[in-house]
Amino acid sequence: MKELNKEEKIKIVSELQGKFGKAKGVVFTDYRGLNVEEITELRNNLRSSALDYRVVKNTLARRAAEGTPVNDAADIFSGPVGIAIGYDDPVLLVKKVLEFGRKNKKLDIRGGVIEGDVCSPEQISTISELPSREVQLSILVGAMQSPLSKFAGLLNSTLSQFIYALEALKNKKGES
Repeated sequence: MKELNKEEKIKIVSELQGKFGKAKGVVFTDYRGLNVEEITELRNNLRSSALDYRVVKNTLARRAAEGTPVNDAADIFSGPVGIAIGYDDPVLLVKKVLEFGRKNKKLDIRGGVIEGDVCSPEQISTISELPSREVQLSILVGAMQSPLSKFAGLLNSTLSQFIYALEALKNKKGES
């Protein structure tokens, strides 16, 4: 890596701090052994889903983490660390990183911060098994809608039975 001047360092720290502040999920990786093409492939895979992947000096990453939820995981910043950042769906971020890690065994997951909570590599793996945000929301809507539709059906059947009873009473009085 080339030596950065003070203005470049300040720019990187402020940019990264903004990303950490907006992020719903951050996954830390050890990219040792990956060549430039493989890192570029990882970046392109993540970028296609509106996710970021950065390799930043640890001192700059520690400074950027101050005042953000990522600060709790600052002890991970030792050795070469790549940072994958997701802004909308943390499950999608984790799935994409682990998917690349399965194809390329050189990428090692060190941990992460999901929705403000520090996660171990095992927890990251468990999170990858969750359904995506859209699927979770549709399950929630279905669960909320089910009792309402049953209640509407119950009211409709009660009203129908009452109308049939009135109709039967009218027919009985009409015959007598």
